[in-house]
Amino acid sequence: MTAVLVAVLCTGFGAALVCLVAPPIVMKATTIVAGLGSLGLALSLVPTVASRDMTAGHYLRIDALSLVFVVATAVIYALVSVYAVGYVEGEHGGRDVDRYLRRFYVGINIFGASMLAAPLVDGLALLWIAIEVTTVVSALLVAIDVSDTATEAAWKYLLIASVGLGIALLATIVMDYAGSHVFGNSFDLSYLPLIHAGHRLPATPVRLAFVLAVMGFGTKVGLAPMHTWLPDAHAEAPTPVSAMLSGALLTTSFYAVLRYFQIASGALGSQFPRHVLLAFGLLSLLLASLYLLDQHDIKRLFAYSSIEHMGVLAIGMSFASPLALFGVLLHVIAHAAAKGNAFMGAGIMVRKFGSKRLADYRGGLSLLPWTGPLLLASVLALSASPPSAIFRSEFSIVSGGFADGGNAAAAVLVGLVTVAFVGLTLASTRVLFAVPPRPGPGTDSPLYHPGEPSAWMVIPMVAGVAILVLLGVHVPGALAHLLNRGAAELGGAR
Repeated sequence: MTAVLVAVLCTGFGAALVCLVAPPIVMKATTIVAGLGSLGLALSLVPTVASRDMTAGHYLRIDALSLVFVVATAVIYALVSVYAVGYVEGEHGGRDVDRYLRRFYVGINIFGASMLAAPLVDGLALLWIAIEVTTVVSALLVAIDVSDTATEAAWKYLLIASVGLGIALLATIVMDYAGSHVFGNSFDLSYLPLIHAGHRLPATPVRLAFVLAVMGFGTKVGLAPMHTWLPDAHAEAPTPVSAMLSGALLTTSFYAVLRYFQIASGALGSQFPRHVLLAFGLLSLLLASLYLLDQHDIKRLFAYSSIEHMGVLAIGMSFASPLALFGVLLHVIAHAAAKGNAFMGAGIMVRKFGSKRLADYRGGLSLLPWTGPLLLASVLALSASPPSAIFRSEFSIVSGGFADGGNAAAAVLVGLVTVAFVGLTLASTRVLFAVPPRPGPGTDSPLYHPGEPSAWMVIPMVAGVAILVLLGVHVPGALAHLLNRGAAELGGAR
């Protein structure tokens, strides 16, 4: 199984190397193989890691917590690898199409591989490096269309994320200082020694490092008030990149926060880190819920929904109940599938109607016989409607909150999620159920005729909805054991 762990890390990077020299048809096939292969490899690790940790050398280690995030990233990487084939068809013409495709596929594979690497590396310094790589690659992908708005969004993202990662680097340095008090100067910032050091770590540096980590990595998570790059980047990036940004990058950065949470809980007790996450989570959820009530761009609509769900994760971590922590980890995987589907559906809407403005969309259900129902299902899932996996995860979080005595926070969570539900469903109702436009005399535009832009773009949406329903109805036994073990790892240091 150690070889499988190494293969998960190397598959995407290997695909990127192939795409550097291969013709376009090979790039597409290689990316699909890498995406689906990464998901298969990640799932093959679930039964083993549900019962024990795995290591490969000194720098790779996977436990239940990290595998949850690997699986979530692998899900969106696999879905996007298929979707991208249809997305790039006809998207760019002219003499530079091969150059565009090469940059696109190399970037997608490096992006996916670097997000898979972040939970696999063992140590705070290596984790920071992996997330820094995701920042550079994703910023280049946001700007790949070379429009003024995309370039501006990429620059804003890179500037704000760099400031955040600078703060996160300071958190790493402060935690190294705290660890040196126990382990001496030869300490390498591996997770387990810091977690097990407990109260031997000096409290003040650990407290400072945790707050810096939440602010620094929280910038990449999209927690308010460090979220300002997120709506622009998600709106201007190519749709496959938007799906990966929202479905995987945000939660990968949240994983970094959770590693600091484990260390801080062991050194300080759980109360302080939970209160910090509660404050950031409530602010993020409040802001996102209000913004969802008045959005005019379909991709920005789903971008603010991402902020909402990151707030839900942060609030969920403020509850000490194992049920709430189980819900948080299930939410990571469910959000990847739901938000990936939402952005993929948005990309099809943009292709069909030639606009990102919600006001330009009418009759999505009748004009897009597959995408319309699938997008509706994805929006309902994001709104925590049963029987979706997000309903199950949010119900677990709220139930755990009430069981833990956090009645006020749980009630506020329910109220703000309801506001977000109203915003999402109102926008979706206008887009999908309005009467479609009627063609004028002699008009033969594809806008007026039912049909999908590409089957390649629909197939992953079908798979995404299937994942959401499956996890909503029944979490498979091995995955349930993994989630329970991950919840124990998060709560075991209290």
